[in-house]
Amino acid sequence: MRGPANRPIRAGAGRIVWLWGPVAVSMAVIFALSAMSSPPNPAAVGDKTEHFVGYGVLGAVIARATAGGTLAGLSGGAAAAAWTLATLYGLSDEYHQSFVPGRTADPADWLADASGSAVSVGVLWASGIIARSRRTAGAATRRR
Repeated sequence: MRGPANRPIRAGAGRIVWLWGPVAVSMAVIFALSAMSSPPNPAAVGDKTEHFVGYGVLGAVIARATAGGTLAGLSGGAAAAAWTLATLYGLSDEYHQSFVPGRTADPADWLADASGSAVSVGVLWASGIIARSRRTAGAATRRR
């Protein structure tokens, strides 16, 4: 496994931070925005679009972590786990918002969260299938 600057990622805590650090950062940003009574909102972007994109990013970084940092490592089970984690975090985020003055828990927001993570994880899962098939095809060609 290689990380930034093509250096090997060591086992243990460094690998865990490399895989799950982006997940923690993404979750922290979502939590911080959800804790605001009036979070920043670009005028041209709707609330549901923000949820879709934010949870698309969260789903992608969770998929990266559950796949061990490689696109080819994203199996169906790892993809399902990534979507489930992102969607459950969205559910907990909506619950959290119910305690923030001026905010409410909105099932439509949660649906946008789940949809955004489903699209990003689905695209990455399909890309992983392609990456695995290319690797297999390349290995078969080299054996001939």
